[in-house]
Amino acid sequence: MIKTFSIHLNTHGNADIHDISEEVQNLILQSSLQNGIVTIFCPSSTSAVTTIEHESGCFSDLRRLFDQIANPNQPYAHNNRWGDGNGHSHVRAALLGPSLTIPFVNAHLTLGTWQQVIFIDFDVRPRRRELVIQILGE
Repeated sequence: MIKTFSIHLNTHGNADIHDISEEVQNLILQSSLQNGIVTIFCPSSTSAVTTIEHESGCFSDLRRLFDQIANPNQPYAHNNRWGDGNGHSHVRAALLGPSLTIPFVNAHLTLGTWQQVIFIDFDVRPRRRELVIQILGE
């Protein structure tokens, strides 16, 4: 059986990180499915989903890494074409990817002890985001 849900977020942009683990877990419980997989997908080219320890040091390290890899102060061809200043946001999102699939057993995510599901909005302005959550199981 397949169940589809959504999560809505108001973000601040600029690598704004949201822990969505609890929302995803609650949707699994709401689905009444016991075992399967859940896919979290963000239909956006300037945001991404991954896992990390929900801890301020990890967040700081992740943001610093993205500043080193895709520095917002570097020239981006995208910015030349559209003038929106978010070329680095697209590159960052592409590096992490728009989706994540996690197994669940006995209606619980199989995350590690210090592992949480996070959504990161890399865009340069606040946004209203909708994530698509699709649960496949029995």
